[in-house]
Amino acid sequence: MRFSAIIIRNLLRRRLRSSFTVLGISIGIATIVALGAIVSGMTSGLEGVLKAGQADFSAVQRGVSDLSLSRVDENRANEIEALEGVNKASGILWTFFSVENNPYFLIWGLEKDDLATAGLNIVNGSSFSQEYEIIIGEAASKELDKAVGDILLLREKEFNITGIFETSSVFQSKGAATSLKKLQEMEKQEGYVTLIYVKLDDNADTENISQRIEEEFPDLITIKSASELGNVDKGLELMDAASSAVSLLAIVIGGIGVTNTMIMSIFERTREIGVLTAIGWRRKRILSLILGESMLLCLFSVPIGSLMGIFGVQLLSLYPVISGILEPIFTLEVFARAFLVAFAVGLIGGFYPAYRASKLSPSEAMRYE
Repeated sequence: MRFSAIIIRNLLRRRLRSSFTVLGISIGIATIVALGAIVSGMTSGLEGVLKAGQADFSAVQRGVSDLSLSRVDENRANEIEALEGVNKASGILWTFFSVENNPYFLIWGLEKDDLATAGLNIVNGSSFSQEYEIIIGEAASKELDKAVGDILLLREKEFNITGIFETSSVFQSKGAATSLKKLQEMEKQEGYVTLIYVKLDDNADTENISQRIEEEFPDLITIKSASELGNVDKGLELMDAASSAVSLLAIVIGGIGVTNTMIMSIFERTREIGVLTAIGWRRKRILSLILGESMLLCLFSVPIGSLMGIFGVQLLSLYPVISGILEPIFTLEVFARAFLVAFAVGLIGGFYPAYRASKLSPSEAMRYE
């Protein structure tokens, strides 16, 4: 019988215990996959917001813990646009409104001429031109079942939908855009915007200009890539830290569970291990047998836990409060982390039992009752 077949047979001999061990580890894997997908989705969504359309980067208020709290003087856009190498600077206000069952419906306030800079391409109807007109994203149009000519109610104010836009940003596609002045008035933020999109001239040095902006305007910080999102949104850092903490917790708890399972298995198979040693199995082979069983238990948990994680996130996405701001992304990195955690659990949880089994002497094992 092949060595791998012996490992599988030993696990199948104790199906119930093996199943519960796999289930416990799978729950940890599912949590890692779900959190990883949520963090990836939020990071991608925010990066799409901060580098939308034709913008090369964004400028936001320095020192805020959340992007939505950024408050920038709208005159900064004109001052930045006057800098050498800057082609256009557009001030954007964004906030959340409660629309139907979605309490986090994203509304953008911008000038009509800034639609292209913000990456909003009208595919049906036309842009807003009057005070109570609004355009909505394709995703929002489907979710709310709204079309051109319908009415969108925002804080008891009726806005006429004049157009539907497409965009590469999931956050934007799930929201709507209207006149900057009108949104400032509704939010009591006259003269202020959330961020400024900066579009540079061809062949302009992005790093140099962003540094100049930060030097000349100390109240601003520029965001050029996803790696810099933590500078303006601590929520992402907390989510990422939580994901790492869950991974560590899964290794510890899973390792204890695997150790317990394998120790019990060794106690029940002490005489069997003694017989194997007596007929010539080397200690290294005994160690490999027990460690192989431990590793296989954990590797079985990866696909099961991954499917559980995907299913759990899809269930969460059914709630409007979640789907309005979240588009989970299952990246290769997410599943790689799950695999590494399972590998670590199998290695750590199985090492001591395997080492102990390899140290059993044949005479001691044969006398065991």
